Order: sequence, then structure tokens, then C-alpha cells
Amino acid sequence: MRTSNLSLPVQITGFILFLALCYLIAWTGALVSPGIASPEWYNSLNKPDWNPPAWLFGPVWTTLYTLMGISAWLVWKEYGFKHAASALSAFFLQLILNGLWSQLFFNLQNIGWALIEIILLLTVIFVTTHLFYQKNKIAGWLLIPYILWVSFATALTAAIWVLN
Repeated sequence: MRTSNLSLPVQITGFILFLALCYLIAWTGALVSPGIASPEWYNSLNKPDWNPPAWLFGPVWTTLYTLMGISAWLVWKEYGFKHAASALSAFFLQLILNGLWSQLFFNLQNIGWALIEIILLLTVIFVTTHLFYQKNKIAGWLLIPYILWVSFATALTAAIWVLN
């Protein structure tokens, strides 16, 4: 059931809050990233030749968090929390798992647990994308770059785990 009777100020506030929540998760990951928390450890790891340059991660993740926030906002704006409870719950779960990966990999420096966790994260992203697509096709499509990047990140995490 659609509930798109929200006033423009409520829609704008929701948009800002969804983006802010996504950027908050990004910030928690950035706090433990190699450039801030553990450059020596990360630089000492054996990485595959196809490991992207460090400068690429910031722009990619900024874009992905923005798309995630817009996607969730579209579903919320059209259906509200009540009528999109499972879709938005999956979204919030994947967001928590997204932030947890950085903590496991960079903060705890546990590549094995990070690998297990990112496989779970990727699974929940697929579920979220499917549920979002059922509610709003654009919202579902906006998560496809996220699936692609986390698939790549899963392979990269696995390669680093094997090499170390």
C-alpha cells in the first residue's frame, strides 16, 4: 500500500536523514581506514595485483552511500516504514553489516571474520535490492552498483585472506 501523502518538508527531512545515516556509517568506516587508524598493518599485507589504488575507495564509497540513501528514501517516501517494514529492515541490517566489515578488517585486523561477514553482507544486499525492487524499481536499480562493488570487495577480501 502506497502512502505517498507526505508533505514536501517531511520528504526533504526524510531524504536528509537517510543520507545522513548512510554517511554516518561511512564515517565510522573511515575512522578505522588505513589512512587514519592502521596504515602500517594494511600496507604490510600481501594484496593481489588487481587491488585498486587507495584514492579510488573514497569516491566509490561516497557514490555508493549516496545511492543507498536515495534508494531507501524512495521506498520510505512511497510506502513509509509500516508498509515497507521488511525492505527497510533489510536495508538497516545491511547498513549495520557494512559498517561492521570495516571494524572487523581494519580495527580488529581479522581478515577471516571480515570475509565471513562480507559474504553475509552481500547476501543481505541482494535481499534488500530484491525487496526494494518490488516496492520501487528505481530504488532497486540504484543498489546494483553497490552489489557490484561489494562483490568485488568480497573477492578482494578473499584474496587478501588467502595471501596472508
